[in-house]
Amino acid sequence: MTNVILRSGATGLMLAPGAGGSIARFWTEGKGRTIEWLRPASAAALQRRVPLDMGCFPLVPYSGRICDGRFKFGGRDVVLPLNFLPDRHSIHGQSWLMPWKVIHAEDSLAALEYHHQADDWPWSYRTSQDFVLEPKQLTLEMSLTNLGPGPMPAGIGPHPYFARTPKASVTAGIGKMWLDESETMPTKPVDPPATHDLREGVRADAVAMDNCFSGWDRKAVIEWPEWQARLTMTADAPLDFLVVYTPPKQSFFCVEPVSHAPDAVNNVNAGRTDTGFQILEQDKTMRVVIHFTIEHA
Repeated sequence: MTNVILRSGATGLMLAPGAGGSIARFWTEGKGRTIEWLRPASAAALQRRVPLDMGCFPLVPYSGRICDGRFKFGGRDVVLPLNFLPDRHSIHGQSWLMPWKVIHAEDSLAALEYHHQADDWPWSYRTSQDFVLEPKQLTLEMSLTNLGPGPMPAGIGPHPYFARTPKASVTAGIGKMWLDESETMPTKPVDPPATHDLREGVRADAVAMDNCFSGWDRKAVIEWPEWQARLTMTADAPLDFLVVYTPPKQSFFCVEPVSHAPDAVNNVNAGRTDTGFQILEQDKTMRVVIHFTIEHA
């Protein structure tokens, strides 16, 4: 499947529809240099169509892990494939593992779409991504439509991998941090320790994080002091949760605006009411917009 390249002024965007509808590259050229805002996909990753090696992929119809790939909803037991082996949980839904269809692509605009037919995930759905590229901003509109049968648990959001430098940092207004008690499966919100307090800014290289934060004010600022550059990410409701992942010794870190905490459906079944859990009725659509606004010297 052919990749799609959009341009607007000095800024470019490469989409890889065949790799889960991913963004393969987002960059700006000028003054004799190139700034890679997202971790660019390698030639090998593009050839193999590996979403985990891209710059960003969609999280639909849920984000994060579902414990053991199992949950109860609407009187039925749902058992999902374990799609992230050797991890024993199911993660990020189905659409990131499937090729997407190009609906439109021209100059600085593109639209991608994926249709899922009910299978182990027992609901059909349609999901789309619309990209609008400007010289200083990328706008991503995502949608999820439940095609039934019946109501469906639903979540949405992008999974961006930001380019990493020794001084790169993230700052965001957040409330609580969901505590990982075992196997990156958060179970309850707590006050974040100083090392994880995004309100004060956290350098990606300073601490290894894989945490979900609730009470996000829908604005996150990524800064690269070495480049004199920053990216401000803003989002719509219900993207009220922020996942930050800073694995050691990697060329990336992730800052993910999402609509719910990991394993929301099982936490709701256990009695929690603060997970962001959404129910999407049949033939209804969830729609969100994320802006990536860039600044550089």
